[in-house]
Amino acid sequence: MIKLGLLITLEAKPGKEAEVEAFLKSALPLAQNEPDTINWYATKINANTFGIFDTFIDEQGRQAHLKGPIAAALMAKANDLLIKPPLIEPIDLLVSK
Repeated sequence: MIKLGLLITLEAKPGKEAEVEAFLKSALPLAQNEPDTINWYATKINANTFGIFDTFIDEQGRQAHLKGPIAAALMAKANDLLIKPPLIEPIDLLVSK
């Protein structure tokens, strides 16, 4: 059963919105190669705010994702692309369909 998730909010610097969007789109193959990441969504909330929502069966999978290639690539580009560091919120899923 999918029990855990991450909500991540990214706020792009002015003029960097397209680069953040492109980065998120380019991360899909990396997410697809993570066997413990059950679902991975990249979202656009408004003109300069983006999000990532992903789900996991257990804490081991969530931690593997946080230490994986997407997180590493994001943190390497964060100072250039984002107004502030990504807001990473671990969540517990109550129900899902």
